[in-house]
Formats: sequence, structure tokens, C-alpha cells
Amino acid sequence: MHATAGTTAMGSATVDLRAIAHNLRVLTDGAGAGALAVVKADGYGHGALPVARTLVDAGVIGLGVAHVGEALALREGRITAPITAWLHAPDTDFEAAIAGDVDIAVSSPRQLAAVVEAAARRGEAATVTVKVDTGMNRSGVAADEWPGFVDAFARAHADGALRLRGVMAHLACGDEPDNPANDEQARGLRAAVDDLKRVGAEAELVHLANTPAALTRPDLSFDAIRPGIGVYGLNPVPQHSSADLIPAMTLRTQVSLVKHVPAGGGVSYGHTFRTPVDTVTAVIPVGYADGVPRALSGRLRVRINGRDFPGVGRICMDQFVVDLGPAGGGVTEGDEVVVFGTGADGEATAREWADLTGTIDYEIVTGIAPRIARRYVGPEVSS
Repeated sequence: MHATAGTTAMGSATVDLRAIAHNLRVLTDGAGAGALAVVKADGYGHGALPVARTLVDAGVIGLGVAHVGEALALREGRITAPITAWLHAPDTDFEAAIAGDVDIAVSSPRQLAAVVEAAARRGEAATVTVKVDTGMNRSGVAADEWPGFVDAFARAHADGALRLRGVMAHLACGDEPDNPANDEQARGLRAAVDDLKRVGAEAELVHLANTPAALTRPDLSFDAIRPGIGVYGLNPVPQHSSADLIPAMTLRTQVSLVKHVPAGGGVSYGHTFRTPVDTVTAVIPVGYADGVPRALSGRLRVRINGRDFPGVGRICMDQFVVDLGPAGGGVTEGDEVVVFGTGADGEATAREWADLTGTIDYEIVTGIAPRIARRYVGPEVSS
């Protein structure tokens, strides 16, 4: 096991890198295409560098991140595989991106011009992907700017200021496989590829399908799928796909304190819970500062020694309380607590937390805070 934080952390998120590699195979086999796997937001909270190394070893076509800074951090970690970054503020350092051999996805004529200027300053061609807005109405070249963008791109391409690696778009309704917007967006992407080809710029890699599309619409795979959450074993469309994905993260801690509380005793802030009988409680030393949503107060469960115990009272910044029952459940200080995991042993999952709080499991795993130590099991992590 490899750890990325010291022993003083009150909790740990164990990341199974074997599950990461397994999930990649499930996704690519089902879609019939290779993958540009997404490791933004610190690998969805799992640790971008160890995950990236595992994915590269497993044969990904490339990696995707949101920000140039994320891409450069991977380069500093000696990741040499292609990396695409697609979300840029006006002050993004495109010179550094070019120096780091980052594939810069451009979403407007203004971004294109900034990249071309950075390439001229460096005296080096930029590698770019064109991100097209085919209906998401978020990032991507807008329809009304597209003709002018193509003209400007053609000039820069002919001048040798840039090399076209890819063309991409983002699905708005990928989690609804039969939504006609998916086919409409695919048609828009094909049209954009053809427009660029007509001006002499042929893409090496065209990609559209996110995890839900990879699981349900192999016809949208193009040259590669672009899975994010599925790589980490979470299925955003369980109603449409029973793919054998394995959640990669398990959040653990230890019981920090066990105490008796008399009947009628109020527990935690506001005394929103009062013990109905004499009981024994345990303090669990992780809280909302660690990524345990406060909205789970009085609703979550944890697993200790193979048994479930309910959370009671308000979740605090650094801790919450569970009710062990009048006999104490055989729990002692120092016992391991599985806060959430894969569900294989009956423990709570990130999906369960998401359902209880009215959100998505993406938010749960990306919200696990840096002070929770990441520990890795599975393939040897190269240094």
C-alpha cells in the first residue's frame, strides 16, 4: 500500500488502482473504442497522479483535464502521455502549456488568437483540439462564431502556428440515451470535423462520449470515448446499464471515543437528537470539513466490525456521533470505521450518500478533502 499523506490524518481514502484499470477495460470494451480518460479535479478526488500512471499503464490514448495547471502538474509527475486541457481563463499561460506539450482545447476565436500569439512568442507550434459547442451552450465555439473561427484556424494552420490533434464536443443529455439531443450533437460534431477538413485541417482524434454515452451509446464513440466518473467505478446511468464497474474509493477512519449517554441526553449541536434510552455512542473523527455532507445529519450509517450503526445529531466540522445501542455493539476505541465504500460488504456507498442528499456521486467523491490521506492498493505506483 502506498500513502500520500502522513499518519496524523484522522481518516483515509483507500483507492484501489486495480479497480481503476478494470473500469477502463469495461468502458473501452463496451464502447469499442480507446479512451481519453478524464483525471481533472485531482482524479475526481482519487489522486490525479497515481490514477494517471495506472491509466497510462492500462493503455489509454490520452488524459483529459480542465485546466492547464492540472496538465502541467501531471507533466511534473513525469506523465508523458498526451494530455488535453479544455477550460481556460483569459490569463491562462498558454506559453507554459506549449512548453509542456499540452494539447490546448480552444473554445472561441479569442482563445485561438491567444494560443497563436503564445506560439509565435515561443517560436513553436501549439498542439490544439477544437472544442465545438453543438448544443450544450457552455464551453465550445459558438455557432455564430464558427465560420470566422474556421477561417482564422485555417490561416494559423497553414502558417504552421498550430497542429490539430482533435475535435471534441460535450453531451448535454448523455445520461438520457434516447434523448434526440445526443444525435443532434453528434451531427454537429461531424459537421465541424468536415468543415475543418475542407480547410486542410484533419483531426487525429474526434471524441464526444462521456461515461453514460460510453455505457449506452457505442455509436457515439467516434475515435475515442472520454470517460470520467466511470473510470472511478461510479455508474451515472444504473437504470440503463449494469456494467461491471467497481467503485475505487473507500473512506475509512477509527472510532476516536466511546461513551455512555443517559436516556434523554442531547447529542451534538442543537440537541436535535435525544437518546430515547440509556445508550452508548461513538465519536467518528471526520466531518463536513473532510467531505461528509452536513445534510447527512441523522441520516447516514457507518459500518464497524461488520455491523451498521446510525449517525445521530448534527454532523460537525471534524466529527459526528453514532449510536451503538444500549449494549455498545462490542465497539471499542480504535476500531475501524467504514464510512463509505464499494457496497460489496453492505457498507454505505457514495451513491447512497448522493441519493440521501439530493446530489450526484461525482460531488461526493470530489468533495473528500485533502486532509484525508489517500492510500493506494493495486498495481505498483512508479515513482
